[in-house]
Amino acid sequence: MYRTMVTARLCDEAQFRLNRQGKAPFVVPVSGHEGCQVGTAWPLRKGTDVFLPYYRDMAVCLVAGMTPYDVFLGVFGKRDDPSSGGRQMPAHWGSSKLNIISGSSPIATQIPHAAGVAYAIKYRNEDAVAACWFGDGATSEGDWHEGLNFSGIHKLPVVWVCENNLYAISVPLSKQMAVQKVSDRAEAYGFPGVSVDGNDVLACYEAMTKAVDRARAGEGPTLIEVRTYRFHPHTSDDDDRTYRTREEVEQAKANDPIVKFGATLKELGLLDDEAAEKTRADLKAEVDAEVQRAWEAPDPEPESALLHLYGESSA
Repeated sequence: MYRTMVTARLCDEAQFRLNRQGKAPFVVPVSGHEGCQVGTAWPLRKGTDVFLPYYRDMAVCLVAGMTPYDVFLGVFGKRDDPSSGGRQMPAHWGSSKLNIISGSSPIATQIPHAAGVAYAIKYRNEDAVAACWFGDGATSEGDWHEGLNFSGIHKLPVVWVCENNLYAISVPLSKQMAVQKVSDRAEAYGFPGVSVDGNDVLACYEAMTKAVDRARAGEGPTLIEVRTYRFHPHTSDDDDRTYRTREEVEQAKANDPIVKFGATLKELGLLDDEAAEKTRADLKAEVDAEVQRAWEAPDPEPESALLHLYGESSA
């Protein structure tokens, strides 16, 4: 779990460098969210359960089986990008091989998809669970209400994970809802809601394990609110200085989930400063090598531009 969190952070640092170099036109940062993403994705069964991430969910996708190479094929819009063959914006994750359902740019459109996937799982009597991640801004969308309401009515095997970083781009939480916690809303849909420290990967893992077990046992959905914070702007095109202070950001960094988990591992005798430094150095070398390999990978062929857009006749 620790290695995956560090890998996600290193990929984030690399994609921002590439953005500033003009090699990556658009990136969506993950820094600050690594703990809640790894913790909530970890209990799922790879190859069986279905992942429905949103654009900030790089660490979720790494847990599901994507690699840094896959990430940067998407960043560079390369032919072999598993999400779309270079046809989507970066961070619109998808992989049929890994059961990752591709999302769209409009906020919360993955919510009805998740409800539909979970309905199909129940209809087919399959031993699987759907998990769907989204930001706090998604809870202001009609799609969110429809998906959660439907899942509650039919007791679907789905877990809803709200990564509440306190801002829907620039809109603070106080301007999105009048209740204190996103999880309070679950009661209206007829299933449990819990709030956990999103910077504590083990707390997120514990809450998600209970929710996944509950869904797999046929007991219906759970809404998990993980309270976290993004350290960087919303995207590389955002200027977060217009809506939050530098003091607020620095204060949030004091609760860095990687540092927090590292401290726990040190207390347990599983990690020390030297091992932490070596882990980061080794992983950085791997990420840098994958970035270079992805940069050198072939671009999509121009003649493939219309592939998968129209029905293809065999005549």
